[in-house]
Amino acid sequence: MTSIAIERALISVSDKSGIVEIGKFLADKGVEILSTGGTAKILKENGIKTIEVSDYTGFPEMLDGRVKTLHPKIHGGLLSLRDNKEHQETVAKHNIGNIDLVIVNLYPFADVLAKGGTEAELIENIDIGGPSMLRSAAKNFQSVTVITDPSDYQIVIDEISEYGNTSIETRKRLMGKVYATTASYDAMIASQFSDFYALGGPEVHSLRYGENPHQSAAFFSLNTSGASLPNAKKIQGKDLSYNNLLDADAALRGVLEFSQDAACVIVKHLSPCGTAISDNLFTAYTKALASDSTSAFGGVVALNKEVTKELAEKMNEHFLEIVIAPKISEEAKIVFAHKPNLRVLEIEDFTFPKAQQDTRTVLGGFLVQDIDTKNLEEKDITVVTKRQPTEEELNNLWFAWKAVKNVKSNAIVIAKDGATIGIGGGLTSRIDASELAVKKAGERAIGASCASDAFFPFSDGPETLAVAGITSIIQPGGSRNDQDVIDKCDELGIAMVFTGTRAFKH
Repeated sequence: MTSIAIERALISVSDKSGIVEIGKFLADKGVEILSTGGTAKILKENGIKTIEVSDYTGFPEMLDGRVKTLHPKIHGGLLSLRDNKEHQETVAKHNIGNIDLVIVNLYPFADVLAKGGTEAELIENIDIGGPSMLRSAAKNFQSVTVITDPSDYQIVIDEISEYGNTSIETRKRLMGKVYATTASYDAMIASQFSDFYALGGPEVHSLRYGENPHQSAAFFSLNTSGASLPNAKKIQGKDLSYNNLLDADAALRGVLEFSQDAACVIVKHLSPCGTAISDNLFTAYTKALASDSTSAFGGVVALNKEVTKELAEKMNEHFLEIVIAPKISEEAKIVFAHKPNLRVLEIEDFTFPKAQQDTRTVLGGFLVQDIDTKNLEEKDITVVTKRQPTEEELNNLWFAWKAVKNVKSNAIVIAKDGATIGIGGGLTSRIDASELAVKKAGERAIGASCASDAFFPFSDGPETLAVAGITSIIQPGGSRNDQDVIDKCDELGIAMVFTGTRAFKH
């Protein structure tokens, strides 16, 4: 532990959380505080003695604040090696004081991007001085403590309280965090403005293992707003595994398809085994579970409304791995506590993340695509059979289409009364998927509706569905055998609509 006390700090943050508390702590320790703009204003308003950077450097902020910390008195104070005699003589000659602590977080480029900001707004939120200060301070971590995340304030406060400075171990860890932050920040900007695509983000936590115990794994955040697992608050339960996270994400994506009705999606091994909507969450869960209660054993449940005590008691009757919802009532938390291994997650911002893409790796490369957020409208569908679907059938077809979007291809979903009753997915032929969905549905298929994520290549699929009792089908169309399929549906009395949009999920 170094004995050199922190004497001067530079604070300039866009995220003001906790800044007054650490500012007061440093001031009480006699640390000289340099600051800029809105940060300086907040510190002064809270009685914290603060020197404006422009007063310290003797050079005014200019170009609408674009140039304020890019100055030798700042970067010289950050980069000078304390044990290098020549460095110290140089900074003394130019009246440059050493800066021992830097607290900086960056302009909110990600937030502006998520809100659909214009190109001009995005460019104005590209931070220049912030990354420069962070990188300079981090390079000199042997002497300089640098913080970019408010969650690290307390450990710095604790170590300064006890030792007068931070430990070299802490400074080195914070240095690594800085370069991870600036790397992900630059990658996000590069991805937005060029054909260079990069992923970057802080580690949420390491995982015990990957898909199998012999594979190492870790969980990282892309720092996006909206409903996502990095933004989830764990109420109780064991740590989530690699496979848990994949299943939880699949369930979350599925339930986000439904914004108006109370909705429930139950996932097992990355594919829904039950999806349902209702005017209340209890009924939606009951219907989703009834879709395939056997497969739901050990499943992941995502719900889009507050979980009540009554619903929690119902869920506790079944073995579940994870429950995800925007809110868990206090009474429900007490109920869930009787099953301490159950992971219970709250996600406050239950909206689909904006400005995000799906990325998957292949050997030697990776693929990037837009997330499928397309919602069908009435104008998008075409009735292609002689018989028009009834209003009840049409409602079930709309629901089935939303449900099939998150089932692995080839995907067939049979639905009735706002609930799935038979799902066939992840199979190598559409007829196999149809047969599996029919088997799962059993007698419930009579009078039900069906969604297919891609066209039927032959009429055997609809024929299998008709034998089971399905009376209406929604599918993209586009096969060279479309007319044969339409003719077969006319022969069987099935109402069929085309979407013109495919919903593959490989």
